[in-house]
Amino acid sequence: MNRYQKLSALDRELTLYLPPSYDESDRCYPVAYVQDGGDSFMDCLNYLEHLFKDGRLRELILVGIATENRNDEYTPWPAKPLLEGSPPFGGRGREYVDEVADRIKPYIDSCYRTRPEPEHTGIIGASFGGLISMLAGYWRPDTFGRIGMLSASLWYEGVMEFIREHGKLPPGLRVYMSVGQYEGAYKQGIQKHMTPSNLEAYRIWSGEEGAESRVKLHMDPDGTHDPIFMSRRFPDAVSWLFDENGSGAVKPRAAAEHDASTAGQAVAAEGIRGIPETARPAYRISGTVTWSMRSESNGRAYRISVAEPIGPPPEGGYPVLYSLDANASFGTLAEAVRLQSRTPRGITPSIIVGIGYESDSPIVTDERFYDYTVPAAAHELPVRPNGMPWPETGGADDFLDFIELQLIPRVASQYPVNPGKQSVFGHSLGGFFVLYALFTRPHVFRRYIAASPSVWWKQHVLYKTWEVTKPFFRPLDFQRKLSIFVGTEEKPSMVQDARDLYAKLREHKDLLQAELHEIEGEGHVSVLPSLVSPLLRLISSY
Repeated sequence: MNRYQKLSALDRELTLYLPPSYDESDRCYPVAYVQDGGDSFMDCLNYLEHLFKDGRLRELILVGIATENRNDEYTPWPAKPLLEGSPPFGGRGREYVDEVADRIKPYIDSCYRTRPEPEHTGIIGASFGGLISMLAGYWRPDTFGRIGMLSASLWYEGVMEFIREHGKLPPGLRVYMSVGQYEGAYKQGIQKHMTPSNLEAYRIWSGEEGAESRVKLHMDPDGTHDPIFMSRRFPDAVSWLFDENGSGAVKPRAAAEHDASTAGQAVAAEGIRGIPETARPAYRISGTVTWSMRSESNGRAYRISVAEPIGPPPEGGYPVLYSLDANASFGTLAEAVRLQSRTPRGITPSIIVGIGYESDSPIVTDERFYDYTVPAAAHELPVRPNGMPWPETGGADDFLDFIELQLIPRVASQYPVNPGKQSVFGHSLGGFFVLYALFTRPHVFRRYIAASPSVWWKQHVLYKTWEVTKPFFRPLDFQRKLSIFVGTEEKPSMVQDARDLYAKLREHKDLLQAELHEIEGEGHVSVLPSLVSPLLRLISSY
């Protein structure tokens, strides 16, 4: 039997792919029905074949379904065209989904060895094909239990209202989503909501109990609305959707060779055609996304991690916390906000944006010494405890440019944020940076949170900075808020510096609302987990 066939059946052109073992066994296989004639799997078919034969991807039957008018068959209801002179959208999506469920699927089941149950039947598509696949999950969960949404066009008029109204996914449904950071970024009309709509849908679906095993989102940090990014995600989509253990993306060779006792362990993802991806750790935090971002000011790359809120945004948008030293603190903050914002009595849902580095170390010493400080000569600094020279210093202004001019606009373009409820948090040298940001750019954030700040840096230069910039606070039409935290068991000089700075700033209540929190029994590092809950309450209340 030819494992790759073009069929004409039931007035449709179908593209059929049978897995390598089909002719050599009597097994029955899961089936994925793929929109647009199967372009998404045809564009990576050699790679899929390699993964099947290498034992790194579960075998399944793929059926591509052609359409002569995707603007009619892949849309749920009629809508006006996006461009003048173009035909309107036909809205015949329900008719198409029923045809696949009631005619095409029974035909495939009768001719080939399939596993016909919903949990073994997927429907996958890209762009409008992803939209109609999502709707098939709502309309026909009796048939389709696995939904693949590759850059799904959730911007379509009325779709997000449909999702908000229906809320929870139908029982048993598993959904894989992928979207690029730049999809719709350069559009002026309704398509500009492409990425935000996908993220909102993910937040709605991932907010329900047990959603970790039912909904997965992959965000490509450089992705645009192009087939190269959509097809790249197809192997991961079918791997995650049809993996009975729910372990996720395509396994690398080493993991595929492990015995059954290690099959449940997480494995590193391998890129398609040599394009690498970040390894998947054994434990991940639901509702978080990570991407790499390069600063135009200093050329340095940062690992940006976002904890997306559960539930719809409050009036005015979500509060946002920008947290430094994300390698050390992001996981704690993300888990805490995820738990503490649960309804009905949780805190206001907020977005946590962690700014970290491409490193496995919790404290990335050289990078943070540069980013978090102003220039300091050797004679302006004490001798280091280890006797070594100080790392390069002086990048604070460039780092502030990156946050203010690149990162904040990027986050605002992806999420409904409240620009009047943005906060920044840093610890130790990060605390110095927070104070420096407050004194030099009080317009960027509304609340500044400095934990165990290194006020000693460069012979207490912050005091001089405050005196120089203080006059510029008056024109602003809102009052900045500063919260200083310090552990009582830290070095006496660290505690006293915090107290002295607070006393100094308290003299200017008309310019700045300052408060000092001394955490009993905590040292320089242990103070961090102690202040997580107070920190979350601060950023969600103004």
